[in-house]
Amino acid sequence: MRILGAILAGGRSSRFGSDKAEAMLEGRRLIDWAHDCMAGHVDHIVVCGRPGGIADRPHPDLGPLGGINAALHHARDRGFEAVLTVPCDVPILPSGTMRRLADAPSQAFLRSLPVVARWDASFADQLDRHLEGEERSVARWARRIGSLPISADDDIDNVNTPADLERLSTRRAGLRR
Repeated sequence: MRILGAILAGGRSSRFGSDKAEAMLEGRRLIDWAHDCMAGHVDHIVVCGRPGGIADRPHPDLGPLGGINAALHHARDRGFEAVLTVPCDVPILPSGTMRRLADAPSQAFLRSLPVVARWDASFADQLDRHLEGEERSVARWARRIGSLPISADDDIDNVNTPADLERLSTRRAGLRR
C-alpha cells in the first residue's frame, strides 16, 4: 500500500502570534520535526496550506479539513491508497503510534488529537461533499466515515502558543540532563 504523508500547515497561527511552522525547537523548525515524525512511515511527504505546497481544498480557512481534503485528492490522483496526516504544530509523535496509524487496515485517528490520522484516499469526494456544509470538526467527520480511534503511546504536545513551545522546550531540556 502506498501512503502519502501530509503535513497540515495552513492555519493562521493566531494564538501563536507568528508562523508556527517556522517556530524553532532545539534549532529546528516545527515543520521539520513533523516531517521527521512521518519520514519512516510513508512513501512521500507533502505540505498542505503553505506557499510551495498543496493549496487547501476547496479554499483556505476551512481548518484542518481543508488540508486533509487537499491531501486526499492529491493522493488519490497520484495512485496513493492512503494519507497519513500530521499538523505542523505537533513536532513530536511516538514512532510506535505513527506505525500503528500507518499499518491500520482502514482509517484511524488519535483519540486525543484527531488530526493525526490515517485516511483512505477513496474518501476524497465524500469530504468534498461534507465541506459544502458548516461542520468543521475533524473528529466528527472521522467518526462519520467509520474511522477507528486509537490511543497514543505517550502524551502528545500540541504547540498552539509561545508558552506551549516554551513548556515543551523546557521539558525536553530536562529529559536530556
